[in-house]
Amino acid sequence: MASPTPPKRVQPIVYFIGLTAALAGLLFGLDVGVISGAEGFIQKDFKISDDTIQLIVSALLWGAAFGALFSGVLSSHLGRRKTILISAVNFIIGAILCAFASNEHMLLVARFILGIAVGVASFTAPLYLSEVSPGSVRGSMISMYQLMITIGIVIAFLSNTWLATYATFDGVTGGHWRIMLGIISIPAAIMFIGVYFLPESPRWLFLKGFQEKAIGVFKQMKLDDAEIAAEVREIEDSIKVKQNGFSLLKNNPNFRRAIGLGIGLQIIQQLTGINVIMYYAPRIFGMAGFEDTNEQMWGTVIVGITNVLATFIAIAFVDKIGRKPIMYAGFVTMGVALIAVGTLFLIGGETRMIPNAKGVAEASIVLKSLDFAYPAIFSLLVFIVGFAMSAGPIIWVICSEIYPLAGRDLGVTFSTGTNWIANAIVGMTFLSLINGVGPGNTFLLYGALNVLFIIFFLLFVPETKGVSLEKIERNLMSGLPLKKIGR
Repeated sequence: MASPTPPKRVQPIVYFIGLTAALAGLLFGLDVGVISGAEGFIQKDFKISDDTIQLIVSALLWGAAFGALFSGVLSSHLGRRKTILISAVNFIIGAILCAFASNEHMLLVARFILGIAVGVASFTAPLYLSEVSPGSVRGSMISMYQLMITIGIVIAFLSNTWLATYATFDGVTGGHWRIMLGIISIPAAIMFIGVYFLPESPRWLFLKGFQEKAIGVFKQMKLDDAEIAAEVREIEDSIKVKQNGFSLLKNNPNFRRAIGLGIGLQIIQQLTGINVIMYYAPRIFGMAGFEDTNEQMWGTVIVGITNVLATFIAIAFVDKIGRKPIMYAGFVTMGVALIAVGTLFLIGGETRMIPNAKGVAEASIVLKSLDFAYPAIFSLLVFIVGFAMSAGPIIWVICSEIYPLAGRDLGVTFSTGTNWIANAIVGMTFLSLINGVGPGNTFLLYGALNVLFIIFFLLFVPETKGVSLEKIERNLMSGLPLKKIGR
């Protein structure tokens, strides 16, 4: 009996290509995480209101929505590699403008430019990774991008903590928000240099008629003749299906159902409340009673590390026990955790007069003692675990599976754009909710939404574990209810 053929070893250059392209995810995470540590110092320096801070936080997100919506056209015409290079240049320009912003208006513009870079990268980098990676490691290459986002958030939180509490420049210790925002230009420049030397996507080269160049990329990746032939067959089969998403959107109600489901899933992901925690973590720790800047900043680091570690739960179990069971567990975990936080603020909160950014004392609700603070922080960390193991990665997985091949580009564009728009709305309303109805009711609201999302999943979301994309597409286009297209 012949022994089985051992799997071929993946060449190091493949991992180098994957890691370099995944730096876009790192920059994505850095930009998301850095503002949480900087916003308090920005508010003090510019003496601006909470409403203006919300605009500064959400400017990046509106820019990301704008960037995501046109990045499909950009990457189609210029190529995936050049589009990532453009996003790297935008990262550099945006970060430098943030560091030298003379007022809040210039900072708003700089954050919007950064957002365009984030939106373009969030669309193009995973697409490039999926097209350039050999089939045997494609899943791990794309997962590397998602993991790099969470790692970027942690690095931003660590950098913020050091710059806010320990670093001394020009005789001043702490509060160096310009360096927090500007330092992102360094990894952006590194990404530009690295991506400059990467090959173009073989699939894009085939689409543009450069077959020999595409085969040359596979040879550069040290694939043997059999592997190259298999990759070429796969590309030739996939490009036979012409993208006609706008035609499908206009004429096919089944495709419109899939678009609607993708939009709903992305709105749900943002309304779980995750980015409330990510963007305003130090302020939330302050409301919990940890008034020292050092305590607040280290609290954000713990949040970021928890987010990274819990992401591995989804990676380990999503293909074993399915998408929906993990999502139900996540919604219950997130809902209970936020309801607990809200309840603790309602029963353990007290009003204190705290100076605002303009030095005027304002009434603020904070937890009255550590007996309430520690359970509240523990509940927040439980919430982070619930999100990172479920809605964070799995909603993206489902959105990548529900669209028919001919409309997948448009479907992913709708999903990505919706994610950023919903993200921006959450970012620009949280402080208003806190100031309007109080932290207790705000957290109760987000907790209740998580419980309601279980109903949406029960009624509309399919289980897609172990089902081929072709089968999902046939079920969708045959008119089966959305809940059943994963059968």
